[in-house]
Amino acid sequence: RGTVLVTGGTGALGGHVARWLARTGAAHLLLVSRSGPGAEGAAALLADLTAAGAHADIVACDVADSADLAALLASIPEERPLTAVFHTAAVLDDGVIGSLTPERLAEVLRVKVGGALNLDAATAHLDLSAFVLFSSSSGVFGSPGHGNYAPGNAYLDALAEDRRLRGLPATAVAWSGWADGGMASGAVGERLQRHGVRLMDPAVAVTALRDVLDQDDTALVVTDIDWEVFGAELDKGRPRRLYAGLPDIERLRARRPAPAPSTSDGGNELLTRLAELADSDRRHALLELVRAHIAYILNHPSPDDVEPARAFRELGFDSLTAVELRNTLGEATGMRLPSTLVYDYPTPAALAEHLGELLAPAAPAVSGGAVAVARREAAEDPVVIVGMACRFPGDADTPERFWRLLAGGTDAMGPFPQDRDWDLDALYDPEPGKAGRTSTLIGGFLDGFADFDPGVFTISPREALAMDPQQRLLLEMAWETFERAGIDPRSLRGSRT
Repeated sequence: RGTVLVTGGTGALGGHVARWLARTGAAHLLLVSRSGPGAEGAAALLADLTAAGAHADIVACDVADSADLAALLASIPEERPLTAVFHTAAVLDDGVIGSLTPERLAEVLRVKVGGALNLDAATAHLDLSAFVLFSSSSGVFGSPGHGNYAPGNAYLDALAEDRRLRGLPATAVAWSGWADGGMASGAVGERLQRHGVRLMDPAVAVTALRDVLDQDDTALVVTDIDWEVFGAELDKGRPRRLYAGLPDIERLRARRPAPAPSTSDGGNELLTRLAELADSDRRHALLELVRAHIAYILNHPSPDDVEPARAFRELGFDSLTAVELRNTLGEATGMRLPSTLVYDYPTPAALAEHLGELLAPAAPAVSGGAVAVARREAAEDPVVIVGMACRFPGDADTPERFWRLLAGGTDAMGPFPQDRDWDLDALYDPEPGKAGRTSTLIGGFLDGFADFDPGVFTISPREALAMDPQQRLLLEMAWETFERAGIDPRSLRGSRT
């Protein structure tokens, strides 16, 4: 009855929920997202809802902005007041813990938590029949790469409990991924399924949602688990009480054979097998092992699809899949491997060679191996400059040009550059001291700042855009330093330089 508000209404999950609401008799739907009617697929969604007999409006609104939300709620006609809320809006920005910044945390939490808090505050005085928060199972049992996404979902579960204590309606459903689009599509969904979390059919998911609302639960998890895979993952680490007593886990463990007795080398079957092989066969076996793990992680049909000499970046690895490869190879070999493994040994062939050296250090080195770098203590030696690189304003992008700039007393100051995508009109204010503004249009800027070539470093253009600009400069200068010393930087790949 009344108006049903769906945040994230033009997204995949919001669209599925809206169609379900229309089919089950919701007469008035208010779908909001930051893009509103300009969102991809919004027109088709509106047509579907109208065909199902519902009156629907799609409006642009940032629910994490309390003023924007207040204006939206004030626009709802009195004859069809707001009576239900479905908060499905979310942003995903997955990455390993080391890559997360305060900004990456803030944006993810802003949409999920900020929107929920504003909705709670703005509707607490209304007679709502439902206040449904779309949470995630990542906030309950975790998910690789979701270190900034999980906390917001755990917060939504707690907010539902808090509303119930205040006598207000609330339901938080911690979903795993839905199929047919949405944030769990592509690499995210493939990663979930590798760990035993299947993507749910949206028709099944909305049926579960109906059951949840009928039973008037407060906070619960709805997910589709492949227990054969998920249970095997659980057995790799320490016991977790969260899963103790689950019937599927108990049945799985009852069927599993007892572990075989340990062998004299510590029980690692791979080490035993490798020790029995000749050098060439051992190298081949390790390369096939690496290719098999890569094919599994990247969801290739066969290890034959993995080219041994192709860089991991070109194969499609990112920081998450790099850590996953480290973990699976560490498990297979029984060794603690660094998280920088695919960066230190940037091709499958180089990585397999490195594993061979670790597992059989006495074996002869593979032909074409890494450059050996001799080191000696020389505390009393003078500093010897073999190669240099630099970036300074005034077009001083080599040591020679920098010296000429200094020797000539050249003024390196100049106008703001045009290759930064800066809004100079909004940035400039003639009155000094205003926060976030500049009172001058003159400064010392680097030339050619936007000319970074990611291909030189086997970095994808998409990843280059996400890099810190100073990191791009450092990469260029490090490369040039070796070149100016007469050393091909590529010859040092895999060495301890």
